[in-house]
Amino acid sequence: MSQEASQEEDRQEEDRLLLGRAQEGDVSAFEALVGLHQDRVYGLALRMTRSEADAAEITQDTFLSAYQHLKDFRGEAAFGSWVHRIAANHALMRLRHRRVAQAAEAELQAPEFTERGTLADYPVTDWSRDAEVKALDAELGQAIQQATDRLPEGYREVFLLKDVDGLSYEQIAEVTGDSIPAIKSRLHRARLALREAIDLFYNRDNRGA
Repeated sequence: MSQEASQEEDRQEEDRLLLGRAQEGDVSAFEALVGLHQDRVYGLALRMTRSEADAAEITQDTFLSAYQHLKDFRGEAAFGSWVHRIAANHALMRLRHRRVAQAAEAELQAPEFTERGTLADYPVTDWSRDAEVKALDAELGQAIQQATDRLPEGYREVFLLKDVDGLSYEQIAEVTGDSIPAIKSRLHRARLALREAIDLFYNRDNRGA
């Protein structure tokens, strides 16, 4: 057994011991579990929502939900995977609510037309932001981030869990409740979409050379 696998087994054993105490009403044991997992939960929420405020609220909501359903948890999955699933669900709900709010705001900010059918006010475009991003790596990073944000929710979730968080396919299956073949399919499509974004970025750069 590798050192990394041994450490992971030790962490899961510590989780099991703390979980048993927490389910018997030991609040300090649950607080210890929070301390062990809150950084990874926050990191996942931050990568999914791109908002520190949302990530902080999701982290709080995740552990509140975990505490409220602690006695229902039977240990079919590792505690860390269970908490990751709760966090991912909260993040996805937050993203859906955000899109609804943005759609409503966009409708309120839609251009107005005169009685003749012409625009009442012409939108002013600020091109100064393009001049601010000069470094190639910064532009590429931005292109990749935008491509990641455009991924469908299920694809983005799997990509973040596998390629950013480093979870195994088995762990992702525990988090999402999906089959490993389905996870591999979504991950493959997500990687293709990001590769296409990188190719477009470099092709654009070469055309401008």
